[in-house]
Amino acid sequence: MSWSLPLLPRGVRTGRGAGAPDGVPLLSRGRHRGPRQGACFMELASHLAGEPWSDHPACTHPLLAAVARDVNDRTSDAARPLLLELVPSVVGSRGEDPWIDVRIARLAAVAALPVVAEERQRVLAVGLLSTERVAARLAGGAVRRDAAVAAALRQAPGAERWAERFARLHGQDADAAPAQFRRVVAPRIVACATEGIARACVPDADRRLRELLTAAIEACAARPQPRAASAPVAAREHQVPSAC
Repeated sequence: MSWSLPLLPRGVRTGRGAGAPDGVPLLSRGRHRGPRQGACFMELASHLAGEPWSDHPACTHPLLAAVARDVNDRTSDAARPLLLELVPSVVGSRGEDPWIDVRIARLAAVAALPVVAEERQRVLAVGLLSTERVAARLAGGAVRRDAAVAAALRQAPGAERWAERFARLHGQDADAAPAQFRRVVAPRIVACATEGIARACVPDADRRLRELLTAAIEACAARPQPRAASAPVAAREHQVPSAC
């Protein structure tokens, strides 16, 4: 791991936890006014990028940054230092490709669906069906169901049936608007998934959260997919139940 951090002021809380180099702020939950109080994952990324101190830096794709903030806050104190090695990977991950939001939201829902409580399973199943409609909209036609999505839904068949009924009731078969998905739906999916994993009755929630963040970083780096020519979009906003 190669670090090239700007010089930090004296008095910054630092440590070597899990291989952290000298002079790197300790990762902790929430926002911090400056590195003297510690840093969350994205605040450290902003510092690494040479930007003003912020947990919403311009250097990182917004949805990837949302995953990173959630994973940082929902990982245990003991395991959080293991996230440090991933910080440089989010710097420079900006991109306008709408497929990035589809990929990340899908990854989050698939990772969480098998282990979360039933109510969250329903919300995430609705989210997965939403990702499929957005993907079809972007591709300009029907899209074959992703194998990972199919496998996740097979582990929660009741949630899939509930999501399909919800979609019919709320008119979700209308064309999906990628802008609405990016701004509202995808962040809701990510928040529900990360909180669900953190609260799940599994012994390895920290590992699952870290692997989700790693996969989201890789999704940002994937080759852009072609976008279909624009077509009229139904004047109906995406709805995802907010039970999370």
